[in-house]
Amino acid sequence: MLYAVICRDKPGHLQVRLDTRAEHLAYIEKTGIVKMAGPFLEGGQMCGSLVILDTGDLANAEAWAAGDPYKAAGLFESVTVTEWKKVIG
Repeated sequence: MLYAVICRDKPGHLQVRLDTRAEHLAYIEKTGIVKMAGPFLEGGQMCGSLVILDTGDLANAEAWAAGDPYKAAGLFESVTVTEWKKVIG
């Protein structure tokens, strides 16, 4: 089952994102459930994330989001985890 993790960064926290990026990418690699991911942009500057997870249930997706190093670093203003259905692409 696919889940979308939609994260919005706190304003003025780009440096937190940059400082934590290597840990975040290592977490993605280690967990092995990320199907696709990338940052949201405003004016060319990263300001959030969209991560598509392939995992058994909502609880697993929420646990993945809770373990993200970006979250531990206090980067996000909001995080939403919701079931997602791929239709095109």
